Amino acid sequence: MTTTSAPVSPPPTGQASQRVSQSVFDGSLLRVILLIDVHDGAQQQFLEAYEQLCNQVASVPGHVSEQLCQSIENPSQWLVTSEWESALPFLTWVNSEEHVRMVQPLHSCVRDTRSLRFHVVREIGGAGAQNAKGSLQAAPRIGDGVIRHALTFTVKPGSEDKVAEILAGYASPEPRVDDTTRLCRTSLFLHGNRVVRAIEVRGDLLAALRHVARQPEVRAVEEAINPYLEQDRDLDDPQSARVFFTRAALPAVHHVTVEQEDPTAQRHALFYPARPECGMRLAEELARHDEAAADDPRSPVLGSTIFQRDDVVVRLLDVRFGLDDEGLGRCLGLSGAAQVKELTTLLDGPDAVGVQDGDLPRIVELARMRAVTDRRSPQD
Repeated sequence: MTTTSAPVSPPPTGQASQRVSQSVFDGSLLRVILLIDVHDGAQQQFLEAYEQLCNQVASVPGHVSEQLCQSIENPSQWLVTSEWESALPFLTWVNSEEHVRMVQPLHSCVRDTRSLRFHVVREIGGAGAQNAKGSLQAAPRIGDGVIRHALTFTVKPGSEDKVAEILAGYASPEPRVDDTTRLCRTSLFLHGNRVVRAIEVRGDLLAALRHVARQPEVRAVEEAINPYLEQDRDLDDPQSARVFFTRAALPAVHHVTVEQEDPTAQRHALFYPARPECGMRLAEELARHDEAAADDPRSPVLGSTIFQRDDVVVRLLDVRFGLDDEGLGRCLGLSGAAQVKELTTLLDGPDAVGVQDGDLPRIVELARMRAVTDRRSPQD
């Protein structure tokens, strides 16, 4: 390891909750690493497409800097590193329709990509640490080794029962992906005509997603629901499939770590349609509620994850009993009617407008998702 006399940025003040193993809401600087495998002979085409994209990205709020690098060993391998003031502006941009349109010129010359995102914990070299607008992550987060991700899409109204039947009836794929990656759990929920599929993986998320997509039983299910999707897709067309799953991605933005898993716990999902451009704010509000619930020794919550993309917010809860009126506020980290009222101001739709201030049971009734299937993989 190379040593240097440059000063290391001091740790920031404040202590992150030990229960929070993942969060995009702490304001830390974000480093994004994109590994790209370019088709043979398409290097110049890729460079020209990237330069157009780069000019547009430079004007995105929250973007600090960017570098494009080419491997000295394999000219088909490229690396893009970018720095952002925090995870929030990056996620807002990367999950937008604008981003989907901007990267389309790259699809024809790129064979494969892999995106990695890191909060900055320490920084060597005083100038960067002093001039950066964002802060450094306060402390290392202690996780459980599980990566959480979700996909969401809508089906044609009236087809919900048929889609639920298809999604509940397939054989589980082989959980072992390779020596380091395995599927742990898959949970499927419906809210109206919206489907949410949450997955938990140990190891490499991308490898797990590709493994699942190759399984014949999963491919048969995907083909079976194709006629019912509101967004058309052709799984035999790589670009069509890529655009569909890009739009369907529902990343986890906050997770409260389960200290000790309880096999008798019940899993519930709540869907919160946010007011336009309020999705991230709503997710952050729910994150604060989940932290409050986790810190309450009387709370039955064993773990919680919040997924967010645009104005779609989903909350996954593992609790010791069902979500009912008794202890509901404690379950959701809400201490009174004022917090419930604040929550309703961020919700969208005619049902949300009709909710009376402080009517927590009614909010939960409207948000509760229908469980389709919840599968745990057997342990080796």
